[in-house]
Amino acid sequence: MSKKNNPALQSEFCGLHFNTPLVLLSGCVGFGEEYTRVQGFSNHDVGAVCLKGTTGAARLGNSPHRVYETPGGMLNAIGLQNPGVDHVVNSILPDLDFNETRYIANVSGSTIEEYQEVCQKFNDSDIDALEINISCPNVKEGGMAFGNDPDMSARVVSACRKVTTKPLITKLSPNQTDIAENARRCIEAGSDAFAVINTLMGMAIDVENRTPVIGNNQGGLSGPAIKPVALLKVHQVYQVCRQHSIPIIGQGGILTAEDALEFIIAGASAIGIGTALFYDPLVCHKINQGLLAYMQRHNINEISQLTGTLIMNDGRPGYNS
Repeated sequence: MSKKNNPALQSEFCGLHFNTPLVLLSGCVGFGEEYTRVQGFSNHDVGAVCLKGTTGAARLGNSPHRVYETPGGMLNAIGLQNPGVDHVVNSILPDLDFNETRYIANVSGSTIEEYQEVCQKFNDSDIDALEINISCPNVKEGGMAFGNDPDMSARVVSACRKVTTKPLITKLSPNQTDIAENARRCIEAGSDAFAVINTLMGMAIDVENRTPVIGNNQGGLSGPAIKPVALLKVHQVYQVCRQHSIPIIGQGGILTAEDALEFIIAGASAIGIGTALFYDPLVCHKINQGLLAYMQRHNINEISQLTGTLIMNDGRPGYNS
């Protein structure tokens, strides 16, 4: 592992060494190699890279339009276009440099059996960890997303836990009633960590034609517009996670070092960068420098010392004691 990064930014996440707390989010950087073509970008600036969502068989994805810019963010409905897990394991992973950073597979499926199949195949690969995307629709239950029901979420995690020894990171949906209860159930089922949050559901309409802009009619909203929601969800999930020493990747609208610091203080151990990469492909280096400047001003030696240090307005710590 490279030692180019300041040791103050390095940390451990589920037993994995992270160069920095930054994680490139699934769907934003392809399968890990594509983004390194951006001049000036280095995988050494990030702790981990989440690969594009992968299913059992190859998928073509949704009809266009699949991406639409909105005030403060964007809608996307790619539809999990990917070449299938066999191709990813056999043809893509061997070309990744695991000495530069950690790589996390994003596991998706339409049935619990598909989640298991994909996890099992990644378990026999060099991938460092698995992120379970439980926001996928359960085709056997009429299309309701696995992640919007604690029972179904726990069933997916439990099934994946049975077939892998890799760290399991459950990506929680904000489109549910009680995200903390969902997190608790997933921990009981075997989740090692969480990614908080996935996108919010949204829509855009072409008023001239009176039709949805997105070919799938609706899509996932990401970007700065969802940051306050994501920050609250991290705070809520941290109430459960701190009792079990479960780390969180905080994500949702993070553009600056100050944004990242808010999520860390609220309870995140790592920071997911996604839509910001479309605004500024070199944003990770800038965020790292901002984190270091803050730590120097406040005499903080390790970034992990900031996690969960929120103090409420009445003086109580920002977690349930």
